[in-house]
Amino acid sequence: MNVVPRHLVYVITEDWFFASHFLDRAKAAVGEGYKVSVITRCRETAREFRQYGLAPINIEFSRRGLNPITELITIFRLRKILKRIKPDIVHNVALKPVVLGSLAAQFAGVRNIVNAPVGMGYVFTSEENKARILRPIVKALIRYSLGRQARRVIIENNDDFNNLVAGGFAKNDSIALIKGAGVDTEKFDYKPEPDGQVRVIMVSRLLRDKGVQEFTDAATLVKARESTVQFVLVGDVDDGNPTSLTAEQLTELRKSRDVTWLGARTDISELLADSHVACLPSYREGLPKSLIEAASAGRPIVTTDVPGCREVVTHMVNGLLVQPRDVTALASAIEKLVNDPKLRQSMGKENRHKAESEYANEIIIAQTHGVYDSFYKS
Repeated sequence: MNVVPRHLVYVITEDWFFASHFLDRAKAAVGEGYKVSVITRCRETAREFRQYGLAPINIEFSRRGLNPITELITIFRLRKILKRIKPDIVHNVALKPVVLGSLAAQFAGVRNIVNAPVGMGYVFTSEENKARILRPIVKALIRYSLGRQARRVIIENNDDFNNLVAGGFAKNDSIALIKGAGVDTEKFDYKPEPDGQVRVIMVSRLLRDKGVQEFTDAATLVKARESTVQFVLVGDVDDGNPTSLTAEQLTELRKSRDVTWLGARTDISELLADSHVACLPSYREGLPKSLIEAASAGRPIVTTDVPGCREVVTHMVNGLLVQPRDVTALASAIEKLVNDPKLRQSMGKENRHKAESEYANEIIIAQTHGVYDSFYKS
């Protein structure tokens, strides 16, 4: 008898983000016999999906703002797609797909819905008036999307887990804590730090709430005292994000004598191998992929004491934690590691162990597929 494969559908705003954070899990699902579709803004990256057995389906998400008419149109477009392809499981990734995808799936009659509100985004981190006005509305929509019976929620850090339960967004037994996107521990293998001048690397989209300005300002402070230290910033702008750097800020970054901006790169493992310290002064995260890649490569980390980042780093064990937006503290923490090679090495080894035991692809894939399987357990 021919068995029809279960149809798993991911709903996510950007194809490049899916490739970076979910492709390995989707490929593994295909290997386990799932039919897998990806509903996203199909650009250059989506062209590669078919070679892995995935079916990309284009939809134009609006990432800026919450225009009710625009979002309602998106919900009905999503519903139409879902009615046509008839998925068994819909996995919504990030806040907007969680809300719009949940409603569309509900209207399309899909019973099995997984919501992964990775990070908490601009609305939850920004102090701008627009974000403050939107916050209670978004919270109400999230509570409705996550709290309905028989839905599963994937959260990346303990802070978000506890906040969802305490805030009545979701029930404890509906939430799975899965720490991030996973990392290929063979590609990002452990290497002793290189000889020569200490290099500090930040891998991130060029967003204000990732702490890019704090990184460049801290570089200026450190280099005033430790002139040989090198600071490298890797990443590109994200025009769809309201906190992306302005044209004026990008011009200043290009002119900087203290930070070398390399733009978007695909050789992150090699860049980490050539570095000594990884840094991410973010204001809030789900669980940052750049830090688990740095951990796998055996690099000590300087990051902020905020949700997501402190999930990766235990202060003085595998890295240093500082308060967000505190340039002086950030510079001091970087200097501490610059001047203490033994501490860097011990933290780097601890990070490699943590990556192998908590963040390896095999672990994250198994945990995610366990959530899918839970729909079919009696």
